[in-house]
Amino acid sequence: MNYSHLIYVFTIIVASFSVSILAQQPYFGTGTNACNSQDNSTSASGYFCNGVNRSCQSYLTFRSQPPFTTVAQISSLLGADPLELSQLNSVSQNATFDTNQMVLVPVTCSCSGQFYQSNTSYVIRKDDTFLKISMDTLQGLSTCHAINNENNEQANNLILGSRINVPLRCACPTKNQTDDGTKFLLTYLVASGEFVSLISDKFGADTNATLAANRKSVNLPTIFPNTTLLVPLLNPPLSSQVVGNSPPPPPSTTSTPPAVPVSDNSSKKTWVYVVAGVVGGLVALSLLGVVIFFLFFRKRQKNADPQFVSESFEAVEKPLNKKVEDESEEFLESLSSVAQSVKVYKFEEVKTATKNFSPACLIKGSVYRGTINGDFAAIKKMSGDVSKETNLLSKINHFNLISLSGICFHDGHWYLVYEYAANGPISDWIYHHNGDQKSLNWTQRVQISLDVATGLNYLHSYTSPPHVHKDINGCNILLDGDLRAKIANFGLARSADGQEGEFALTRHIVGTQGYMAPEYLENGLVSPKLDVYAFGVLLLEILTGKEVSALYESSNTNLAEVLIPVLHDEDAKENLSNFIDPSLQGKYPAELAIATVKLIDNCIRKDPSCRPSTDEIVQSISRIMTATHSWEMSFSSSGSPPRLP
Repeated sequence: MNYSHLIYVFTIIVASFSVSILAQQPYFGTGTNACNSQDNSTSASGYFCNGVNRSCQSYLTFRSQPPFTTVAQISSLLGADPLELSQLNSVSQNATFDTNQMVLVPVTCSCSGQFYQSNTSYVIRKDDTFLKISMDTLQGLSTCHAINNENNEQANNLILGSRINVPLRCACPTKNQTDDGTKFLLTYLVASGEFVSLISDKFGADTNATLAANRKSVNLPTIFPNTTLLVPLLNPPLSSQVVGNSPPPPPSTTSTPPAVPVSDNSSKKTWVYVVAGVVGGLVALSLLGVVIFFLFFRKRQKNADPQFVSESFEAVEKPLNKKVEDESEEFLESLSSVAQSVKVYKFEEVKTATKNFSPACLIKGSVYRGTINGDFAAIKKMSGDVSKETNLLSKINHFNLISLSGICFHDGHWYLVYEYAANGPISDWIYHHNGDQKSLNWTQRVQISLDVATGLNYLHSYTSPPHVHKDINGCNILLDGDLRAKIANFGLARSADGQEGEFALTRHIVGTQGYMAPEYLENGLVSPKLDVYAFGVLLLEILTGKEVSALYESSNTNLAEVLIPVLHDEDAKENLSNFIDPSLQGKYPAELAIATVKLIDNCIRKDPSCRPSTDEIVQSISRIMTATHSWEMSFSSSGSPPRLP
């Protein structure tokens, strides 16, 4: 037993209870312009992860401002699902909001380290700074400090058109709040002239509960414009609660926001929160020693159990064929919760969308292109248990993960309705035996690689519990109309049950040949490093334009052998011409290509502990992407790429 680690965990737990005693979260009012502050005592980096759940349904408010005035534009900016946003605001998916109209935004809020956040991405525009993005574009839904923490290496070199990660402010209810009936926390953007009681009344919330949720008191109730206030809700917010609410535009970020007066509400309930919190905290602390004692001996018992390894392997994709009677009871029971996130379609609607499953609408296999409300959708007909995929996709939301918008069950078959990726799988673009002349330039390949890495990083780091995709390959990476990548096919995805640094085990080996990591094939070990290995193989295919089966033919059993001529030979740069996809016609930066090969080499290491995390991969490819933009600008004049930052 590592006692120093135990003491650290004990300290964190005590700190968490201390936060619960005082209130849900510290209100962050002043200092919103401080990008490089190291003070973590406030919620500048985000709301502390001290709730009952590490992931939950949450809501934001946003005031429509050009160029973000439509359902699609606001959804894209804040990483929300357009269908969910339109339904929550009682408008169509094609709707345009009036300027300054308050919009409700549904998001999934998850722990990232010690902070809650909802993740989105943002493309840098002319004259953007982290401060301008946080305070003007996002109106205070993020902070300069939080964005800087997520993108520290890009802070002083924002490239026009590059993409950054943005953490949005959200939180999940604490145990005390849950016990009081709170089911959701709304992140409300404070406008000039608003005060706590007015905001609470708007959503039918108790003013004292709102004060407590933000660690405010009736004696110090001051709040500021362009800051966020957590509002405890018993039910999801309604569009009727924000209709007609059009406060003045947010103030400029160049000056410190003035304080907003707050009405002096009764404090009769305030002492109840304090006393209940203190008593609850003392009881929890008294039980903590017993819990740690139990965990200590439970750990010893677990360590004494012999580990098992795979008994029978089946290294092929295996369809799950079950009878209707064997449909997952768990899924049928949870259908109502899934239906809160996705639409349940009638079979007639699905038939109409696909023109009665016309061959003209068939994309591939059992996937059809359908038209729903004027928009294309991919409709997949499936049999068997689809509960894991639907439950996972209904709870997550990320630009680089294909979204599930609807489900239908009819005559023993499931019909899953996904967003439509107009350009199909990346395999159609990098395997040139297809003869359709599709090709990708260097910048597009780097961007697609970054998209896939970013999507995997979300799965590994921002879902609760963390998930492993288990089947990353060229057919499961889809490209939208802008050739941006989206990870699809979550049928094999599972939670990474092992603790940090450990592995989960499975006896049932399924996946795609050539992409499965050695430790998975040999011992059934499952961890995020499984996806890292598959990503390395995919990146190798993207770079060479060759299928993994062809690569294995030239390397026998060790895929890393194909990298030797580029990484270790004296004529490494010269060997690139035979290694890189010939369809690029030599139009690529050699130094950046070699940096990519080094990343591939790290990803496909036999020892999983030697492979980088997806967060490290995202950082590496982001540097390559930044240098690629510089190379593009200099290529036409000098033809020589810049050095990698």
